[in-house]
Amino acid sequence: MQQKRNIQIIEWEDLDKRKFYSFGLFMTMAIRATVYPATLIRTRLQVQKGKSLYTGTYDAFCKILRSEGLRGLYRGFMVNTFTLISGQAYITTYEVVRNYVSNYSKDNTLKSLVAGGSASLVAQSITVPIDVISQQLMMQGQGEHLTRFKVKSKLSGAKPSLSFGQTRDIIAQIFAADGVRGFYRGYVASLLTYIPNSAVWWPFYHFYAEQLSKMAPSDCPHLLLQAMAGPLAAATASTVTNPMDVVRARVQVEGRTSVIETFNQLIREEGFWGMTKGLSARIISSTPTAIVMVVGYETLKKLSLRPELVDSRHW
Repeated sequence: MQQKRNIQIIEWEDLDKRKFYSFGLFMTMAIRATVYPATLIRTRLQVQKGKSLYTGTYDAFCKILRSEGLRGLYRGFMVNTFTLISGQAYITTYEVVRNYVSNYSKDNTLKSLVAGGSASLVAQSITVPIDVISQQLMMQGQGEHLTRFKVKSKLSGAKPSLSFGQTRDIIAQIFAADGVRGFYRGYVASLLTYIPNSAVWWPFYHFYAEQLSKMAPSDCPHLLLQAMAGPLAAATASTVTNPMDVVRARVQVEGRTSVIETFNQLIREEGFWGMTKGLSARIISSTPTAIVMVVGYETLKKLSLRPELVDSRHW
């Protein structure tokens, strides 16, 4: 028997799909633009050896801003916008699988776990090639000595080309060096990072929201509680999966082929603390991401409710 919940969950069959996808594209773009600088900083921190370039998140932010300007914090952003496709694939898969699992189980934790993992599997299959390219672009500038590929303008000493020219250079170099497989470098590591991350995030998100609702006054807006639950779930999931995220970043940027070998080398060279690299940047980036995503996503679902259901819900 399904447990009675204080916070109602809007399910797939409750939505007007046309509104859902129209508003969803705008929401996803806004979120990515907001958190991209933190993602770039996290990548550079994870790839550097020890503290050879930056001592931490704030130090990296200041140095990049000072030496590369605001554009430096958005290196690779244009190509990264193609992940809008994977974002739509993610939310569609999550809602459809959640709806499918509900035919066999009413347990919300199970539905969230299976749907979250499945959504990440689909999204990462689309995202990894885009990530490989955008991460190479992220490492240009101060971090270019840590990556295998450099844009031609850097090699020739000419004035840097426009973003799409740099992207074309990187794509050509990756293909020449590794073929099509090069664009899926780190695919296994990505799955090992993001499937558990997504599978953990959704159950904890609903858990924290429900627990907060029990402690909050009855007239407290549900959206406020959900906005608080999102970062808590993100911090939990980020902490659990950060070791594999460090390995994933190194496999993709340094051109490694073995996840296990990369993991072992990281432990040998930097010990346990090597596993926590970029964790603060990841939590910092995931906190506003989670707030914006949760507020945006829950608002999106409410705006996308079928007209006949609008008055029957309490928020």
